[in-house]
Formats: sequence, structure tokens, C-alpha cells
Amino acid sequence: MKKILFSGIRFEGLFANTIFLISRVSIGLMMAFGHGIKKIPPSEKFILHLGSLGLPFPGIMGWCAGLSEFLFAIFISLGLMTRLSSAFVIITMAVAAFVAHGSDPFAKKEMALLYLVGGLTYLALGAGRFSLDNLINKK
Repeated sequence: MKKILFSGIRFEGLFANTIFLISRVSIGLMMAFGHGIKKIPPSEKFILHLGSLGLPFPGIMGWCAGLSEFLFAIFISLGLMTRLSSAFVIITMAVAAFVAHGSDPFAKKEMALLYLVGGLTYLALGAGRFSLDNLINKK
């Protein structure tokens, strides 16, 4: 279980590891404080919107979206349980891009798709060398 939660690839060289750290921290914090913090707690308007999309249990889904976009985005920026956190972000952003904004023009979907691709990257690669996952995995 430890390997699944805290593993990832290790890049060679300081430059690649530093760039990956900057990417992970930037994407995680932008998502958390640009989008997620507004959804904790989920507003009644957001919950009604989720219900209008036909999603089951919109109140619970509102909390799931808010926690994915805030808490799990913070975990990504810290490099903590990065692969699991990324899975939650990917699911949330897929729903945002293809359900909530499914009929909208690309410009409305673009941000969700960018976060989805970032999530896919961290799901595949883990958090990198400069992360809490790496420290935990070493112990």
C-alpha cells in the first residue's frame, strides 16, 4: 500500500527535479486557491447546479468536488499521496470538462482540461524527488 500511495519516478538531475517541483506546487496551489477554496463549503447554488446536471447526491458530490479541488490540490502541491490525490482531481476535472461544460465552447472547458492533464501527469509520474511522498517512501 505504501508503494501505491507514496511512490513515483525519480528524475535525474537537479534541474528536472526543480522544474517538476515548481510545476506541481504551482498547479496544486492555483487549483486550491483559484477554484477549490470557493467550494468549501459548497454553496447551495453549486449543489443545485450539480443536481441540474443529473449527478446523484448533489450535496455529497459538491463536497467531493470541493475537497478534490482544495484539499487534494494542496496534497498535490505538497507531494503528499500525490497519485491518489491526482485521481480525485482527474475525476473532478473530467466531470467539469465533459459534463458541466460538455456543451460549452472550448474556452469554458480549457481550465478543467489543463488541470485534468496536470492530474494525469502526477498520476503517472508521482510527486518527484522533492516531495513528502519521497521522504515517506524512503523510510
